[in-house]
Amino acid sequence: MCVNYLPAHRHQLAEHFAVNPPAEHWPDECWQDYAAPIITTAADGSLQALAANYGFVPRRHLPGGLRLTTLNARAETLGRLATYRDAWHGGQRCLVPMLAFFEPCYESGRAVRHRIGLASGSPFAVAGIWRSWAEPDGSTSHAFSQITINADTHPLLQRMHRPGEEKRSLAIVPPPHYQQWLHAGTAAQAHTLLQPYPASLLQHGAAPPGPVTMELF
Repeated sequence: MCVNYLPAHRHQLAEHFAVNPPAEHWPDECWQDYAAPIITTAADGSLQALAANYGFVPRRHLPGGLRLTTLNARAETLGRLATYRDAWHGGQRCLVPMLAFFEPCYESGRAVRHRIGLASGSPFAVAGIWRSWAEPDGSTSHAFSQITINADTHPLLQRMHRPGEEKRSLAIVPPPHYQQWLHAGTAAQAHTLLQPYPASLLQHGAAPPGPVTMELF
């Protein structure tokens, strides 16, 4: 499943998502423990953009020797897993603004990196879950996971990943549902918004290898 994507640019946060970009900077391409923008609800109900760690539990907060990957959270287990349960039931949902994400396609017999985005070329948002972390220096940081759904029958996403594996897709949130996703009254109501995105509205194509090896796929 997706472990690498292209975050939206600063001007796109303002122009497309109508939020002020955070002061922090982020790279053009995002991998585990990189900073990236997320959109959340502020205390007054307005939308705000925060710089957050890609990975719900940053490596620096893991006990020594423990390996845990929290880039993606499965929609089916959000309410049960100890890692996400409190944040999910507490309504700590976010939008992850991006230009494209990358998945491996094995139709040629080997992993070929594919870039997937909207056919329109516009930025879009993926459903996410987030939390805050208290840092040793007294500051507060933020971290997030993207939410995935089953894609076994999706015309495009079922073509990705190794043969025989369950197919997964990031849960893309259409613009008319942004407010519903962020302000849904209950976890059950929010869960109904995690739906497959029409393949006809997506485009994909082979992409050059990224700076991190394909084994991470």
